[in-house]
Amino acid sequence: MVNYILDRNTSVTVLAPAKPAYRDILTPEAIAFVADLARSFGPVIEGALERRRERRARWADGERPGFLEATRKVRESDWTVAPLPNDLQKRTVEITGPVDRKMIINALNSGADVFMADFEDSNSPTWDNLIQGQINLRDAVRRTIALDDPASGKTYRLNDQTAVLMVRPRGLHLPEAHVLVDDRPIAAALFDFGLYFFHNAAELVRRGTGPYFYLPKMESHLEARIWNEVFRHAEGALGLPIGTIKATCLIETLPAAFEMDEILYELREHSAGLNCGRWDYIFSFIKVHRDHPEAALPDRSQVTMEQPFMRAYSQLAIRTCHRRGVHALGGMAAQIPAKDDPAVNEAALARVRADKEREARDGHDGTWVAHPGLVGLARECFEAHMSGPNQIANKREDVNVTAADLLRIPEGTRTEAGVRLNLRVGVQYLEAWLRGIGCVPLYRLMEDAATAEISRTQLWSWIHHGAHLDDGRVVTPALVDQMLSEEMERVRAEVGEERFGSGRFEPAIELFHRISLAPDLEEFLTLPAYVVLNRIHPA
Repeated sequence: MVNYILDRNTSVTVLAPAKPAYRDILTPEAIAFVADLARSFGPVIEGALERRRERRARWADGERPGFLEATRKVRESDWTVAPLPNDLQKRTVEITGPVDRKMIINALNSGADVFMADFEDSNSPTWDNLIQGQINLRDAVRRTIALDDPASGKTYRLNDQTAVLMVRPRGLHLPEAHVLVDDRPIAAALFDFGLYFFHNAAELVRRGTGPYFYLPKMESHLEARIWNEVFRHAEGALGLPIGTIKATCLIETLPAAFEMDEILYELREHSAGLNCGRWDYIFSFIKVHRDHPEAALPDRSQVTMEQPFMRAYSQLAIRTCHRRGVHALGGMAAQIPAKDDPAVNEAALARVRADKEREARDGHDGTWVAHPGLVGLARECFEAHMSGPNQIANKREDVNVTAADLLRIPEGTRTEAGVRLNLRVGVQYLEAWLRGIGCVPLYRLMEDAATAEISRTQLWSWIHHGAHLDDGRVVTPALVDQMLSEEMERVRAEVGEERFGSGRFEPAIELFHRISLAPDLEEFLTLPAYVVLNRIHPA
Protein backbone atom coordinates (compact mmCIF):
# COMPACT_ATOMS: atom_id res chain seq x y z
CA MET A 1 0.00 0.00 0.00
CA VAL A 2 1.25 3.47 -0.90
CA ASN A 3 -0.12 6.72 0.51
CA TYR A 4 0.22 9.95 -1.45
CA ILE A 5 -0.44 13.14 0.51
CA LEU A 6 -0.89 15.67 -2.28
CA ASP A 7 -1.93 18.64 -0.19
CA ARG A 8 -3.72 19.36 3.08
CA ASN A 9 -7.07 18.37 1.58
CA THR A 10 -6.26 15.52 -0.80
CA SER A 11 -4.95 12.05 -0.01
CA VAL A 12 -4.61 9.11 -2.35
CA THR A 13 -4.10 5.55 -1.24
CA VAL A 14 -2.97 2.88 -3.72
CA LEU A 15 -3.98 -0.47 -2.24
CA ALA A 16 -1.34 -2.39 -4.17
CA PRO A 17 2.41 -2.88 -4.00
CA ALA A 18 4.51 -0.42 -5.97
CA LYS A 19 6.50 -2.90 -8.07
CA PRO A 20 9.66 -1.33 -9.50
CA ALA A 21 8.29 -1.52 -13.05
CA TYR A 22 5.14 0.31 -11.99
CA ARG A 23 6.84 3.32 -10.44
CA ASP A 24 7.26 5.12 -13.75
CA ILE A 25 3.48 4.96 -14.21
CA LEU A 26 2.37 5.61 -10.65
CA THR A 27 4.49 8.72 -10.17
CA PRO A 28 3.39 11.36 -7.67
CA GLU A 29 2.68 13.73 -10.57
CA ALA A 30 0.50 11.17 -12.39
CA ILE A 31 -1.32 10.31 -9.19
CA ALA A 32 -1.94 13.99 -8.53
CA PHE A 33 -3.38 14.34 -12.04
CA VAL A 34 -5.86 11.47 -11.69
CA ALA A 35 -6.74 12.59 -8.15
CA ASP A 36 -7.60 16.02 -9.51
CA LEU A 37 -9.87 14.39 -12.09
CA ALA A 38 -11.49 12.30 -9.36
CA ARG A 39 -12.17 15.27 -7.09
CA SER A 40 -13.44 17.38 -10.01
CA PHE A 41 -15.65 14.80 -11.71
CA GLY A 42 -16.28 11.90 -9.31
CA PRO A 43 -19.42 13.52 -7.83
CA VAL A 44 -20.65 14.40 -11.33
CA ILE A 45 -20.27 10.78 -12.44
CA GLU A 46 -22.14 9.60 -9.34
CA GLY A 47 -24.95 11.99 -10.29
CA ALA A 48 -25.06 10.52 -13.80
CA LEU A 49 -25.37 7.00 -12.41
CA GLU A 50 -28.19 8.14 -10.16
CA ARG A 51 -29.98 9.57 -13.21
CA ARG A 52 -29.67 6.14 -14.83
CA ARG A 53 -31.37 4.53 -11.83
CA GLU A 54 -34.15 7.12 -11.83
CA ARG A 55 -34.83 6.59 -15.51
CA ARG A 56 -34.94 2.82 -15.12
CA ALA A 57 -37.52 3.26 -12.37
CA ARG A 58 -39.64 5.29 -14.80
CA TRP A 59 -39.33 2.57 -17.42
CA ALA A 60 -40.48 0.01 -14.85
CA ASP A 61 -43.57 2.18 -14.33
CA GLY A 62 -44.38 2.08 -18.04
CA GLU A 63 -42.50 5.00 -19.60
CA ARG A 64 -40.74 4.13 -22.85
CA PRO A 65 -37.46 5.49 -24.22
CA GLY A 66 -37.83 8.07 -26.96
CA PHE A 67 -36.36 11.12 -28.63
CA LEU A 68 -36.08 14.02 -26.19
CA GLU A 69 -38.40 16.96 -26.67
CA ALA A 70 -36.08 19.20 -24.66
CA THR A 71 -33.27 18.77 -27.20
CA ARG A 72 -35.33 18.96 -30.38
CA LYS A 73 -33.53 22.17 -31.39
CA VAL A 74 -30.16 20.39 -31.34
CA ARG A 75 -31.51 17.65 -33.61
CA GLU A 76 -33.18 20.03 -36.06
CA SER A 77 -30.55 22.78 -36.34
CA ASP A 78 -27.53 22.75 -38.66
CA TRP A 79 -24.10 22.33 -37.11
CA THR A 80 -21.06 20.12 -37.59
CA VAL A 81 -18.32 18.80 -35.35
CA ALA A 82 -14.80 20.23 -35.42
CA PRO A 83 -12.57 19.07 -38.30
CA LEU A 84 -10.76 15.79 -37.81
CA PRO A 85 -6.96 15.46 -37.88
CA ASN A 86 -5.41 13.88 -40.96
CA ASP A 87 -4.65 10.53 -39.35
CA LEU A 88 -8.34 10.00 -38.47
CA GLN A 89 -9.72 10.73 -41.94
CA LYS A 90 -9.39 7.09 -43.05
CA ARG A 91 -10.71 4.47 -40.66
CA THR A 92 -11.72 1.74 -43.10
CA VAL A 93 -10.71 -1.15 -40.85
CA GLU A 94 -10.24 -1.00 -37.10
CA ILE A 95 -9.03 -3.86 -34.94
CA THR A 96 -9.62 -4.14 -31.21
CA GLY A 97 -8.14 -6.12 -28.38
CA PRO A 98 -6.79 -6.02 -24.81
CA VAL A 99 -3.73 -4.12 -23.67
CA ASP A 100 -1.31 -7.02 -23.29
CA ARG A 101 2.07 -6.53 -24.93
CA LYS A 102 1.86 -9.15 -27.71
CA MET A 103 -1.64 -8.08 -28.68
CA ILE A 104 -0.64 -4.43 -28.95
CA ILE A 105 2.31 -5.21 -31.24
CA ASN A 106 0.34 -7.58 -33.47
CA ALA A 107 -2.65 -5.25 -33.72
CA LEU A 108 -0.53 -2.21 -34.56
CA ASN A 109 1.20 -4.33 -37.24
CA SER A 110 -2.04 -5.89 -38.55
CA GLY A 111 -2.57 -3.59 -41.52
CA ALA A 112 -5.66 -2.03 -39.93
CA ASP A 113 -6.04 1.75 -40.02
CA VAL A 114 -6.80 1.99 -36.29
CA PHE A 115 -6.11 -0.19 -33.27
CA MET A 116 -8.35 0.32 -30.26
CA ALA A 117 -6.44 -0.78 -27.16
CA ASP A 118 -9.12 -1.86 -24.73
CA PHE A 119 -9.15 -1.50 -20.95
CA GLU A 120 -12.85 -2.37 -20.94
CA ASP A 121 -14.76 -5.34 -22.39
CA SER A 122 -11.79 -7.37 -23.63
CA ASN A 123 -9.63 -6.76 -20.57
CA SER A 124 -9.91 -8.44 -17.19
CA PRO A 125 -9.18 -5.56 -14.77
CA THR A 126 -6.66 -7.17 -12.45
CA TRP A 127 -4.23 -4.61 -11.05
CA ASP A 128 -1.34 -6.16 -12.96
CA ASN A 129 -3.28 -6.13 -16.25
CA LEU A 130 -4.15 -2.46 -15.81
CA ILE A 131 -0.73 -1.13 -14.88
CA GLN A 132 1.16 -3.40 -17.25
CA GLY A 133 -1.26 -2.24 -19.93
CA GLN A 134 -0.33 1.38 -19.22
CA ILE A 135 3.36 0.43 -19.47
CA ASN A 136 2.73 -1.33 -22.78
CA LEU A 137 0.89 1.68 -24.22
CA ARG A 138 3.60 4.07 -23.05
CA ASP A 139 6.16 1.96 -24.89
CA ALA A 140 3.95 1.66 -27.97
CA VAL A 141 3.54 5.42 -28.19
CA ARG A 142 7.34 5.82 -28.10
CA ARG A 143 7.78 2.86 -30.49
CA THR A 144 10.07 1.06 -28.03
CA ILE A 145 7.63 -1.77 -27.39
CA ALA A 146 9.07 -5.23 -28.06
CA LEU A 147 8.61 -8.78 -26.86
CA ASP A 148 10.83 -11.85 -26.94
CA ASP A 149 8.51 -14.80 -26.35
CA PRO A 150 10.45 -17.66 -24.71
CA ALA A 151 7.58 -20.09 -25.27
CA SER A 152 7.59 -19.74 -29.06
CA GLY A 153 11.04 -18.30 -29.61
CA LYS A 154 9.49 -15.46 -31.60
CA THR A 155 10.49 -11.83 -31.43
CA TYR A 156 7.85 -9.12 -31.78
CA ARG A 157 8.70 -5.58 -32.93
CA LEU A 158 6.74 -2.76 -34.53
CA ASN A 159 6.71 -2.36 -38.30
CA ASP A 160 7.61 0.95 -39.89
CA GLN A 161 3.94 1.54 -40.71
CA THR A 162 1.46 0.91 -37.90
CA ALA A 163 -2.19 1.55 -37.13
CA VAL A 164 -3.31 4.74 -35.41
CA LEU A 165 -3.68 4.10 -31.68
CA MET A 166 -6.94 4.73 -29.83
CA VAL A 167 -7.64 3.74 -26.22
CA ARG A 168 -10.89 2.70 -24.58
CA PRO A 169 -11.08 3.36 -20.83
CA ARG A 170 -13.59 1.50 -18.70
CA GLY A 171 -17.17 2.75 -18.46
CA LEU A 172 -18.45 5.38 -16.05
CA HIS A 173 -20.24 2.75 -13.95
CA LEU A 174 -17.09 0.85 -12.94
CA PRO A 175 -14.88 1.58 -9.89
CA GLU A 176 -11.14 1.10 -9.55
CA ALA A 177 -11.02 -0.51 -6.13
CA HIS A 178 -7.25 -0.26 -5.72
CA VAL A 179 -7.07 3.54 -5.77
CA LEU A 180 -8.82 5.59 -3.10
CA VAL A 181 -9.09 9.35 -3.42
CA ASP A 182 -10.19 10.84 -0.10
CA ASP A 183 -11.09 7.29 1.00
CA ARG A 184 -13.39 6.63 -1.98
CA PRO A 185 -12.61 4.37 -4.97
CA ILE A 186 -11.79 6.38 -8.06
CA ALA A 187 -13.99 6.00 -11.13
CA ALA A 188 -12.24 3.44 -13.35
CA ALA A 189 -12.89 5.61 -16.41
CA LEU A 190 -10.95 8.52 -14.91
CA PHE A 191 -8.13 6.25 -13.75
CA ASP A 192 -7.61 4.63 -17.16
CA PHE A 193 -8.02 7.86 -19.11
CA GLY A 194 -5.97 9.94 -16.70
CA LEU A 195 -2.88 7.74 -16.56
CA TYR A 196 -2.75 7.25 -20.33
CA PHE A 197 -3.35 10.92 -21.09
CA PHE A 198 -0.87 12.21 -18.52
CA HIS A 199 1.98 10.02 -19.72
CA ASN A 200 1.36 10.11 -23.46
CA ALA A 201 -0.63 13.12 -24.68
CA ALA A 202 2.32 15.46 -25.25
CA GLU A 203 4.41 12.70 -26.81
CA LEU A 204 1.61 11.76 -29.19
CA VAL A 205 1.23 15.37 -30.31
CA ARG A 206 4.99 15.65 -30.79
CA ARG A 207 4.83 12.62 -33.08
CA GLY A 208 2.15 14.16 -35.27
CA THR A 209 -0.85 12.27 -33.93
CA GLY A 210 -2.87 12.80 -30.75
CA PRO A 211 -4.58 11.35 -27.69
CA TYR A 212 -7.51 9.51 -29.25
CA PHE A 213 -10.16 7.60 -27.30
CA TYR A 214 -13.21 5.38 -27.55
CA LEU A 215 -15.94 6.06 -24.98
CA PRO A 216 -18.09 3.09 -23.90
CA LYS A 217 -21.49 2.46 -22.33
CA MET A 218 -22.85 6.01 -22.38
CA GLU A 219 -26.60 6.31 -21.95
CA SER A 220 -27.23 10.01 -22.55
CA HIS A 221 -25.86 13.26 -23.93
CA LEU A 222 -25.40 14.44 -20.34
CA GLU A 223 -22.79 11.73 -19.91
CA ALA A 224 -21.12 12.91 -23.13
CA ARG A 225 -21.09 16.39 -21.57
CA ILE A 226 -19.18 14.99 -18.59
CA TRP A 227 -16.54 13.52 -20.88
CA ASN A 228 -16.25 16.79 -22.79
CA GLU A 229 -15.62 18.63 -19.53
CA VAL A 230 -13.07 15.99 -18.48
CA PHE A 231 -11.28 16.49 -21.79
CA ARG A 232 -11.21 20.28 -21.48
CA HIS A 233 -9.97 20.02 -17.90
CA ALA A 234 -7.22 17.56 -18.85
CA GLU A 235 -6.10 19.59 -21.86
CA GLY A 236 -5.91 22.71 -19.72
CA ALA A 237 -3.93 20.96 -17.01
CA LEU A 238 -1.26 19.85 -19.51
CA GLY A 239 -1.26 23.07 -21.52
CA LEU A 240 -2.68 21.51 -24.70
CA PRO A 241 -5.12 23.30 -27.03
CA ILE A 242 -8.81 22.56 -26.54
CA GLY A 243 -9.77 19.94 -29.12
CA THR A 244 -6.45 18.08 -29.03
CA ILE A 245 -8.32 15.03 -27.74
CA LYS A 246 -10.57 13.21 -30.22
CA ALA A 247 -13.07 10.61 -29.08
CA THR A 248 -15.40 8.18 -30.81
CA CYS A 249 -18.52 7.28 -28.84
CA LEU A 250 -19.82 3.74 -28.93
CA ILE A 251 -23.56 3.72 -29.41
CA GLU A 252 -24.05 0.50 -27.51
CA THR A 253 -27.02 1.31 -25.30
CA LEU A 254 -30.62 1.72 -26.41
CA PRO A 255 -31.07 5.07 -24.60
CA ALA A 256 -28.05 6.51 -26.42
CA ALA A 257 -29.56 5.59 -29.79
CA PHE A 258 -32.23 8.24 -29.17
CA GLU A 259 -29.57 10.89 -28.41
CA MET A 260 -26.98 10.49 -31.17
CA ASP A 261 -27.25 14.10 -32.34
CA GLU A 262 -27.06 15.36 -28.80
CA ILE A 263 -24.02 13.21 -27.97
CA LEU A 264 -22.15 14.52 -31.01
CA TYR A 265 -23.18 18.07 -30.11
CA GLU A 266 -21.87 17.83 -26.55
CA LEU A 267 -18.53 16.51 -27.83
CA ARG A 268 -18.44 18.58 -31.02
CA GLU A 269 -15.00 20.09 -30.31
CA HIS A 270 -13.62 16.62 -29.46
CA SER A 271 -15.76 14.27 -31.54
CA ALA A 272 -14.42 11.59 -33.87
CA GLY A 273 -17.85 10.14 -34.62
CA LEU A 274 -19.92 7.19 -33.50
CA ASN A 275 -19.49 3.43 -33.60
CA CYS A 276 -22.27 0.83 -33.61
CA GLY A 277 -21.33 -1.42 -30.69
CA ARG A 278 -23.76 -4.12 -31.69
CA TRP A 279 -23.20 -6.71 -28.95
CA ASP A 280 -23.60 -4.33 -26.01
CA TYR A 281 -26.54 -2.77 -27.84
CA ILE A 282 -28.37 -6.12 -27.78
CA PHE A 283 -27.49 -6.48 -24.09
CA SER A 284 -28.88 -2.99 -23.43
CA PHE A 285 -32.05 -3.76 -25.40
CA ILE A 286 -32.70 -6.73 -23.11
CA LYS A 287 -32.06 -4.63 -19.99
CA VAL A 288 -34.35 -1.81 -21.05
CA HIS A 289 -37.16 -4.33 -21.73
CA ARG A 290 -36.58 -6.31 -18.55
CA ASP A 291 -40.14 -5.64 -17.31
CA HIS A 292 -41.82 -6.57 -20.60
CA PRO A 293 -42.48 -10.30 -21.11
CA GLU A 294 -43.43 -9.75 -24.75
CA ALA A 295 -39.89 -8.51 -25.39
CA ALA A 296 -38.07 -11.74 -24.47
CA LEU A 297 -35.60 -12.05 -27.35
CA PRO A 298 -34.96 -15.09 -29.55
CA ASP A 299 -31.66 -16.96 -29.47
CA ARG A 300 -28.71 -14.59 -29.65
CA SER A 301 -27.59 -16.20 -32.94
CA GLN A 302 -30.83 -14.94 -34.50
CA VAL A 303 -30.41 -11.33 -33.33
CA THR A 304 -28.31 -10.18 -36.27
CA MET A 305 -27.88 -6.86 -38.02
CA GLU A 306 -30.63 -7.95 -40.39
CA GLN A 307 -33.22 -7.59 -37.62
CA PRO A 308 -35.25 -4.41 -38.27
CA PHE A 309 -34.44 -2.78 -34.92
CA MET A 310 -30.71 -3.31 -35.53
CA ARG A 311 -30.93 -2.03 -39.11
CA ALA A 312 -32.75 1.07 -37.89
CA TYR A 313 -30.13 1.87 -35.28
CA SER A 314 -27.24 1.33 -37.69
CA GLN A 315 -28.68 3.47 -40.47
CA LEU A 316 -29.68 6.23 -38.04
CA ALA A 317 -26.05 6.37 -36.87
CA ILE A 318 -24.87 6.81 -40.46
CA ARG A 319 -27.38 9.54 -41.25
CA THR A 320 -26.67 11.39 -38.01
CA CYS A 321 -22.88 11.27 -38.29
CA HIS A 322 -22.73 12.24 -41.95
CA ARG A 323 -25.06 15.17 -41.40
CA ARG A 324 -22.63 16.37 -38.72
CA GLY A 325 -19.52 15.83 -40.83
CA VAL A 326 -18.00 12.86 -39.02
CA HIS A 327 -17.49 9.10 -39.28
CA ALA A 328 -20.01 6.35 -38.55
CA LEU A 329 -18.20 3.09 -37.84
CA GLY A 330 -19.76 -0.34 -38.25
CA GLY A 331 -19.82 -3.21 -35.79
CA MET A 332 -17.54 -6.04 -34.79
CA ALA A 333 -16.88 -9.13 -36.88
CA ALA A 334 -16.21 -11.61 -34.09
CA GLN A 335 -15.41 -14.60 -36.32
CA ILE A 336 -12.03 -16.29 -36.04
CA PRO A 337 -10.47 -17.83 -39.17
CA ALA A 338 -10.63 -21.63 -38.92
CA LYS A 339 -7.29 -22.75 -40.36
CA ASP A 340 -7.93 -26.36 -39.41
CA ASP A 341 -11.24 -26.70 -41.29
CA PRO A 342 -11.48 -25.19 -44.80
CA ALA A 343 -15.25 -25.68 -45.03
CA VAL A 344 -15.91 -24.00 -41.68
CA ASN A 345 -13.47 -21.25 -42.57
CA GLU A 346 -15.15 -20.59 -45.91
CA ALA A 347 -18.57 -20.33 -44.24
CA ALA A 348 -17.24 -17.95 -41.57
CA LEU A 349 -15.57 -15.70 -44.12
CA ALA A 350 -18.75 -15.66 -46.20
CA ARG A 351 -20.67 -14.35 -43.18
CA VAL A 352 -18.03 -11.68 -42.57
CA ARG A 353 -18.11 -10.66 -46.22
CA ALA A 354 -21.90 -10.34 -46.27
CA ASP A 355 -21.83 -8.29 -43.06
CA LYS A 356 -19.11 -5.91 -44.24
CA GLU A 357 -20.59 -5.48 -47.72
CA ARG A 358 -23.91 -4.52 -46.13
CA GLU A 359 -22.19 -1.98 -43.88
CA ALA A 360 -20.29 -0.48 -46.81
CA ARG A 361 -23.42 -0.29 -49.00
CA ASP A 362 -25.35 1.36 -46.18
CA GLY A 363 -22.72 4.11 -45.95
CA HIS A 364 -20.55 3.22 -42.96
CA ASP A 365 -17.07 4.73 -43.12
CA GLY A 366 -15.31 1.71 -41.70
CA THR A 367 -15.75 -1.32 -39.51
CA TRP A 368 -14.33 -3.42 -36.67
CA VAL A 369 -12.67 -6.83 -36.71
CA ALA A 370 -11.42 -8.93 -33.81
CA HIS A 371 -8.73 -10.89 -35.65
CA PRO A 372 -5.85 -9.77 -37.91
CA GLY A 373 -6.87 -12.45 -40.40
CA LEU A 374 -10.03 -10.48 -41.21
CA VAL A 375 -8.39 -7.12 -41.89
CA GLY A 376 -7.82 -7.77 -45.59
CA LEU A 377 -11.31 -9.09 -46.21
CA ALA A 378 -12.97 -6.16 -44.45
CA ARG A 379 -10.82 -3.67 -46.38
CA GLU A 380 -11.67 -5.34 -49.68
CA CYS A 381 -15.40 -5.11 -48.95
CA PHE A 382 -15.27 -1.41 -48.08
CA GLU A 383 -12.86 -0.24 -50.74
CA ALA A 384 -15.06 -1.81 -53.41
CA HIS A 385 -17.78 0.68 -52.38
CA MET A 386 -15.70 3.74 -51.41
CA SER A 387 -13.90 6.11 -53.75
CA GLY A 388 -12.21 8.06 -50.95
CA PRO A 389 -11.10 7.69 -47.35
CA ASN A 390 -14.68 7.73 -46.04
CA GLN A 391 -18.32 8.10 -47.10
CA ILE A 392 -19.24 11.21 -45.11
CA ALA A 393 -20.49 12.89 -48.31
CA ASN A 394 -23.23 10.22 -48.52
CA LYS A 395 -25.76 11.97 -46.26
CA ARG A 396 -28.37 9.17 -46.32
CA GLU A 397 -31.23 11.68 -46.27
CA ASP A 398 -33.52 8.81 -47.30
CA VAL A 399 -33.24 7.34 -43.78
CA ASN A 400 -36.17 8.14 -41.48
CA VAL A 401 -36.04 6.21 -38.22
CA THR A 402 -38.84 6.47 -35.65
CA ALA A 403 -38.91 5.55 -31.99
CA ALA A 404 -41.08 2.56 -32.90
CA ASP A 405 -38.37 1.34 -35.29
CA LEU A 406 -35.75 1.41 -32.54
CA LEU A 407 -38.07 -0.34 -30.07
CA ARG A 408 -39.32 -3.04 -32.44
CA ILE A 409 -38.99 -6.49 -30.86
CA PRO A 410 -36.86 -8.88 -32.94
CA GLU A 411 -38.50 -11.97 -34.37
CA GLY A 412 -37.25 -15.53 -34.01
CA THR A 413 -37.35 -18.60 -31.82
CA ARG A 414 -35.95 -19.62 -28.47
CA THR A 415 -34.42 -23.05 -28.55
CA GLU A 416 -32.85 -25.59 -26.25
CA ALA A 417 -29.61 -25.14 -28.19
CA GLY A 418 -29.80 -21.41 -27.47
CA VAL A 419 -30.13 -22.01 -23.73
CA ARG A 420 -27.23 -24.43 -23.74
CA LEU A 421 -24.98 -22.12 -25.78
CA ASN A 422 -25.67 -19.24 -23.40
CA LEU A 423 -24.68 -21.44 -20.47
CA ARG A 424 -21.47 -22.71 -22.06
CA VAL A 425 -20.33 -19.35 -23.38
CA GLY A 426 -21.32 -17.38 -20.29
CA VAL A 427 -19.58 -19.66 -17.80
CA GLN A 428 -16.46 -20.22 -19.88
CA TYR A 429 -16.01 -16.53 -20.56
CA LEU A 430 -16.48 -15.67 -16.90
CA GLU A 431 -14.04 -18.40 -15.87
CA ALA A 432 -11.39 -16.94 -18.18
CA TRP A 433 -12.13 -13.42 -16.93
CA LEU A 434 -11.58 -14.58 -13.37
CA ARG A 435 -8.21 -15.98 -14.49
CA GLY A 436 -7.32 -12.52 -15.77
CA ILE A 437 -8.11 -13.08 -19.45
CA GLY A 438 -10.73 -10.76 -20.95
CA CYS A 439 -10.82 -11.82 -24.61
CA VAL A 440 -11.57 -15.50 -25.24
CA PRO A 441 -12.02 -17.59 -28.42
CA LEU A 442 -15.00 -19.89 -27.95
CA TYR A 443 -16.67 -21.97 -30.65
CA ARG A 444 -15.04 -20.04 -33.53
CA LEU A 445 -15.99 -16.60 -32.16
CA MET A 446 -14.01 -14.08 -30.14
CA GLU A 447 -16.01 -13.50 -26.98
CA ASP A 448 -15.70 -10.55 -24.63
CA ALA A 449 -17.73 -9.17 -21.73
CA ALA A 450 -20.47 -7.87 -24.04
CA THR A 451 -21.35 -11.29 -25.43
CA ALA A 452 -21.25 -12.81 -21.95
CA GLU A 453 -23.70 -10.10 -20.88
CA ILE A 454 -26.09 -11.17 -23.64
CA SER A 455 -25.86 -14.79 -22.51
CA ARG A 456 -26.75 -14.14 -18.88
CA THR A 457 -29.40 -11.44 -19.51
CA GLN A 458 -31.15 -13.63 -22.06
CA LEU A 459 -31.31 -16.46 -19.55
CA TRP A 460 -32.56 -14.10 -16.84
CA SER A 461 -35.26 -12.72 -19.11
CA TRP A 462 -36.42 -16.15 -20.26
CA ILE A 463 -36.58 -17.47 -16.69
CA HIS A 464 -38.11 -14.30 -15.24
CA HIS A 465 -40.92 -14.19 -17.79
CA GLY A 466 -41.45 -17.94 -18.18
CA ALA A 467 -40.62 -17.80 -21.89
CA HIS A 468 -41.45 -20.78 -24.08
CA LEU A 469 -38.95 -22.66 -26.20
CA ASP A 470 -39.87 -23.68 -29.72
CA ASP A 471 -40.67 -27.20 -28.45
CA GLY A 472 -43.26 -25.81 -26.00
CA ARG A 473 -41.25 -26.15 -22.79
CA VAL A 474 -41.16 -23.23 -20.38
CA VAL A 475 -37.72 -21.95 -19.34
CA THR A 476 -37.72 -22.53 -15.57
CA PRO A 477 -34.96 -22.46 -12.94
CA ALA A 478 -35.15 -26.26 -12.76
CA LEU A 479 -34.70 -26.63 -16.51
CA VAL A 480 -31.74 -24.24 -16.51
CA ASP A 481 -30.17 -26.05 -13.54
CA GLN A 482 -30.45 -29.36 -15.38
CA MET A 483 -28.96 -27.97 -18.57
CA LEU A 484 -26.21 -26.16 -16.67
CA SER A 485 -25.11 -29.42 -15.05
CA GLU A 486 -25.12 -31.20 -18.41
CA GLU A 487 -23.30 -28.41 -20.22
CA MET A 488 -20.60 -28.21 -17.59
CA GLU A 489 -19.94 -31.91 -18.10
CA ARG A 490 -19.59 -31.16 -21.80
CA VAL A 491 -17.18 -28.32 -21.06
CA ARG A 492 -15.22 -30.60 -18.71
CA ALA A 493 -14.78 -33.05 -21.57
CA GLU A 494 -13.81 -30.25 -23.99
CA VAL A 495 -11.16 -28.59 -21.81
CA GLY A 496 -9.95 -31.65 -19.93
CA GLU A 497 -10.20 -32.72 -16.31
CA GLU A 498 -6.99 -31.03 -15.23
CA ARG A 499 -7.92 -27.70 -16.79
CA PHE A 500 -11.49 -27.84 -15.48
CA GLY A 501 -10.36 -28.69 -11.98
CA SER A 502 -7.49 -26.22 -11.77
CA GLY A 503 -9.23 -23.20 -13.30
CA ARG A 504 -11.83 -20.84 -11.97
CA PHE A 505 -14.87 -22.83 -12.98
CA GLU A 506 -16.32 -23.23 -9.49
CA PRO A 507 -16.66 -19.48 -8.74
CA ALA A 508 -17.64 -18.80 -12.36
CA ILE A 509 -20.47 -21.34 -12.28
CA GLU A 510 -21.69 -20.10 -8.90
CA LEU A 511 -21.69 -16.44 -9.95
CA PHE A 512 -23.21 -17.01 -13.39
CA HIS A 513 -25.95 -19.21 -11.91
CA ARG A 514 -26.70 -16.74 -9.13
CA ILE A 515 -27.11 -13.65 -11.29
CA SER A 516 -28.99 -15.52 -14.03
CA LEU A 517 -31.61 -16.71 -11.54
CA ALA A 518 -31.70 -13.65 -9.28
CA PRO A 519 -35.07 -11.93 -8.67
CA ASP A 520 -33.70 -8.65 -10.04
CA LEU A 521 -31.53 -8.20 -13.10
CA GLU A 522 -27.96 -7.24 -12.23
CA GLU A 523 -27.02 -4.12 -14.19
CA PHE A 524 -23.57 -5.36 -15.21
CA LEU A 525 -22.01 -8.80 -14.84
CA THR A 526 -18.63 -7.16 -14.32
CA LEU A 527 -19.68 -5.44 -11.09
CA PRO A 528 -20.19 -8.55 -8.92
CA ALA A 529 -17.50 -10.35 -10.91
CA TYR A 530 -15.00 -7.60 -10.04
CA VAL A 531 -15.45 -8.37 -6.33
CA VAL A 532 -14.66 -12.04 -6.99
CA LEU A 533 -11.75 -11.11 -9.28
CA ASN A 534 -10.10 -9.05 -6.56
CA ARG A 535 -10.39 -11.92 -4.10
CA ILE A 536 -8.70 -14.26 -6.57
CA HIS A 537 -6.06 -11.73 -7.65
CA PRO A 538 -5.31 -9.67 -4.54
CA ALA A 539 -2.97 -6.82 -5.33
